[in-house]
Amino acid sequence: MSSTASGKNGTWRNWGGNVSARPAREVTPASVDELAAAVRRAAEDGLKVKAVGSGHSFTSIAATDGVLIRPQLLTGIRDIDREAMTVTVESGTPLKRLNVALAREGLSLTNMGDIMEQTVSGATSTGTHGTGRDSASIAAQIKGLELVTADGSVLTCSEKENPEVFAAARIGLGALGIVTAITFAVEPVFLLTAREEPMPFERVLSDFEELWAENEHFEFYWFPHTGNTNTKRNNRSAGPERPVPQLQSWFEDEFLSNGVFQVANWVGRAVPATIPAIAQISSKALSARTYTDIPYKVFTSPRRVRFVEMEYAVPRAAVVETLRELKTMVDRSGLKVSFPVEVRTAPADDITLSTASGRDTAYIAVHMFQGTPYQRYFTAAERIFTAHEGRPHWGKVHTRDAEYFYRVYPRFAEFTELRDRLDPDRRFQNDYLRRVLGA
Repeated sequence: MSSTASGKNGTWRNWGGNVSARPAREVTPASVDELAAAVRRAAEDGLKVKAVGSGHSFTSIAATDGVLIRPQLLTGIRDIDREAMTVTVESGTPLKRLNVALAREGLSLTNMGDIMEQTVSGATSTGTHGTGRDSASIAAQIKGLELVTADGSVLTCSEKENPEVFAAARIGLGALGIVTAITFAVEPVFLLTAREEPMPFERVLSDFEELWAENEHFEFYWFPHTGNTNTKRNNRSAGPERPVPQLQSWFEDEFLSNGVFQVANWVGRAVPATIPAIAQISSKALSARTYTDIPYKVFTSPRRVRFVEMEYAVPRAAVVETLRELKTMVDRSGLKVSFPVEVRTAPADDITLSTASGRDTAYIAVHMFQGTPYQRYFTAAERIFTAHEGRPHWGKVHTRDAEYFYRVYPRFAEFTELRDRLDPDRRFQNDYLRRVLGA
């Protein structure tokens, strides 16, 4: 699953297969001291530095021709504080391992995204999120951070210590330093009841406010070329635990959602004209189901079909109108889209460059099967999203630059000023950061 394996010639590729880089050297530090030394050595050699997690970003945010830091030895839980209800974890720890370890301790994060292959620092640094009425992104659950800055020193921050760094570094894009440890707020493990059911697109749009208000976690998938959606409502439950039976789970989550879907996409890629017919079948393949389980087993699911993705955060009040425009565009364009459009929400948060910074947010994600030309679809979708002052996910395909971000992020200058202070020589710069943050 992980795309961090390098090719024989030293080429690094991301999970989506749309970004590659050839670093001058790779370093796998076993401690914070080793990492700090690697940053200092890179400075002596005049090389840029980038840390890469599992390569799940579709942008070139982790690409470098300098020193590529791999964090797989910086993993595991450092500390569980049951009084403060926090857990401190090394930055290279995969979310999957964190979730399992926390569950064993009777603990859980409050909210999470829909996959758990990423490292904790990769997921938080790019603003990975799930869906929630009251609970926000993974980064919004951070209580403290440790990072190695450009001069090789170790900086810790929280609401009380270096608060201006804390405000920005929770979603730091890798621009402020290399995160080495993260302290998350946790809570006693709880149960969620998931209700998944098909619903007509028009009904979801007309009832969107209600569906959002009545559920702790609401999301839906709309299948282009159809009037069908699959909705998902997750709410806390007193139990009892009623997981999806193993065979049913394999059939729905592996066979239908990954196996058959993979084949359908191969057919669609080979013969695009078949896509609308396939979409009609796909959108009806998953029947309604209800189950109750611990959070990570409800929030996350395997994603084995490779794709490329663009996702924009729009003001929640604009989501219905934006979706109507998106559907009209797809219907009129002659485009053939084999992947569903995913819609989620988040409350406003206080992180400088969070896509939900200072505003209640809805997320609209468009995907294309890996190897299918996606430019026309994404360009047309992006035009709609930016007309609503959309903010693109930092780890997903977009064409925006610093000039645009100054307009849609009220505190953008706060971030760039902090970067000037922490990384004056741009040790952590790459082409992507030059574009989105300015030189």
